[in-house]
Amino acid sequence: MPPSFRKSSLFLVLFPLVTATPTLAQQSPNPPTVTVEQPQRRSLTEWEEHIARLEPSARVELRPRVSGLIEQVHFRDGQIVRQGDLLFTLDKRPFEIAVQSAEAARDGARAKLELARQDSRRTQSLAADRFAPQAQLDSRRSAERQAEAELADAEARLRQAQLELSWTEVRAPQSGRASDRKVDAGNIVQAGQTALTTILTLDPIYASFDMSEADYLRLARAGGTRPGAEPPQVGLRLADETEFSHGGKLDFLDSELRPRSGTLRARALVPNPDLFLTPGTFARLRLPASQGERLLVPDAAIAADQANRVVMTVAEDGTVVAKPVELGPIVDGLRVVRSGLSPQDRVITAGLHLARPGGRVTAEAKSPGRLAAAR
Repeated sequence: MPPSFRKSSLFLVLFPLVTATPTLAQQSPNPPTVTVEQPQRRSLTEWEEHIARLEPSARVELRPRVSGLIEQVHFRDGQIVRQGDLLFTLDKRPFEIAVQSAEAARDGARAKLELARQDSRRTQSLAADRFAPQAQLDSRRSAERQAEAELADAEARLRQAQLELSWTEVRAPQSGRASDRKVDAGNIVQAGQTALTTILTLDPIYASFDMSEADYLRLARAGGTRPGAEPPQVGLRLADETEFSHGGKLDFLDSELRPRSGTLRARALVPNPDLFLTPGTFARLRLPASQGERLLVPDAAIAADQANRVVMTVAEDGTVVAKPVELGPIVDGLRVVRSGLSPQDRVITAGLHLARPGGRVTAEAKSPGRLAAAR
């Protein structure tokens, strides 16, 4: 191929590339379009949620107060019992004999006291006429006082024997659900040692949980821990429930935070008239943290900046501004923003992936007439 032809071909190939470069450089891309809306303002109660464990409001491990033979069991395992219901009966015969013996000792002490009083009265009249020495009168009066003391001791022993006889009937000290019986009829039980059954009080029931230091400070600043203040109301829902259908009130706050975990032990009192709530069950507990006017944005508008959460907003000139925010819970599908936003901010709710802090975008309002589009 001649050299002149090769030079001409090279010129023809390079010429379109050289001439096309200024055309591409002159084109500038349009700013991306994003959807913006202003935060919603609502007056609402902000809630804090905790994991709670249900516990009985009272637990009694029933043990006999006297030793003896179990004659009869009067309840079924797991039965609901009322205060005063008869649960166990012990063999009463040894205790009835003890009562009879104490009654006989009391009657003997009464007879001895009556004789001592008669001797004292007779000696007093003789001593007044100087037929008996004063020392004899003092001795008779001392015998009378001793007989009075013996009678008092005999009456006390009788009351003790009657009390032990009444303890042969083991009754429910409080209402609740009885556990299974630990002994059957025919077994010998020891006073204060042998476990008979356990009674749990289920109405009301406790919901125990731990709150962090930040949760406690929010509750304290809202006035929920002041002496004499009305206890805050709580809501409770079980694992298979979607609504906080069980209500109660905060019943107890521990006196100090645990040093290792930095948490405070708390407890709520929840009515349980149908005994549906069962001890040992886990539940979600909702506690009011604060009340007032709050700003809410869609949860999709929240972006992450390392450990912080930010919301992308659009300034009047179309510049994207990232604002760090402090978030609260989700209410009706919207995220509560505690701080970092103002009601006039235009928050990017769609097209967030197109926005970069410092960049420019075209903002379009979510609903016509609410926001004006800006470049």
